[in-house]
Amino acid sequence: MELLKERIRKEGRVKAGNVLKVDSFLNHQMDIELFNEMGKEFKRLFADKPINKILTIEASGIGIACIAAQYFNVPVVFAKKAESINLDGESYVTKIESFTKKRQYDIIVSKKYLSPADHILIIDDFLANGCAVAGLIDIVESAGGTIEGVGIAIEKGFQCGGTLIRTKGVKVESLAIIESMDDVNGTIQFA
Repeated sequence: MELLKERIRKEGRVKAGNVLKVDSFLNHQMDIELFNEMGKEFKRLFADKPINKILTIEASGIGIACIAAQYFNVPVVFAKKAESINLDGESYVTKIESFTKKRQYDIIVSKKYLSPADHILIIDDFLANGCAVAGLIDIVESAGGTIEGVGIAIEKGFQCGGTLIRTKGVKVESLAIIESMDDVNGTIQFA
């Protein structure tokens, strides 16, 4: 998606440790017009799938998932990273490791919101090592639901996550795939 790539080129900042900061438009301050175009593109890419729910993980995936959900006319369910007094009843739980925070989380989804009848599109902001997406896949499989695909805003193609998820037989569509990043001179190369 050229529009997203252009924003990454213009405003993205490469930091040491393969970190790409896109907080001015994607995961701190959100550009809703850009999200709207991303939502349209996800609908186009997954138009042939019988999606009845979108699943994401808090926090950065929620905005993108909500805008995309308008085009699918489906609800969004998001996995929580912490137990909450608001969660009642039984939950699906799995562990993930955050690439940027370098720590493990339990992610939690109430069993009320996922079932074997669900056809799920997973949406997230980044795909790096694939831990978050793999955790969401684990939750959908635990619920007996069908994974119709994974929509990613930015994939770090030089890291293993995309390969990990695709080898599971899951359709992954990334709107921008980064082939390489150089934190010394700040350059970003797209696939």
